[in-house]
Amino acid sequence: MKSRLFKLGENMAQKGKASSKITVRRIKATDDAPKKEKTVTKKTNKPTKVVAKTAKKSSERGTLIGYFKGAWAELKLVRWPTRSATWAMTAAVLIFTLAFVVLILLLDAAFNWGFNQFLK
Repeated sequence: MKSRLFKLGENMAQKGKASSKITVRRIKATDDAPKKEKTVTKKTNKPTKVVAKTAKKSSERGTLIGYFKGAWAELKLVRWPTRSATWAMTAAVLIFTLAFVVLILLLDAAFNWGFNQFLK
């Protein structure tokens, strides 16, 4: 019985050695198809480090100056609305707010009248 299990374990170990290479595809959200393939062996199991493009120096990463530089870099990437788009969105918010205020006042008056009729 032991010899069978031992042979089975050896066979599995040999199969594991034969298929120790894994193909890893790195896909970004903007990519249409995978471009690079990287072969990694199971023996190395080392995590890969991903370096952000906005972090220029590792010494600035933890400092207050590094924080503000990163925030400024992110603000440069923001797509700001035009003046007319801003006014249009502001008007839409005000109109919807007024509509809901009127709706709530009408519902309040209707429930008030209904409860007064019920209690009389």
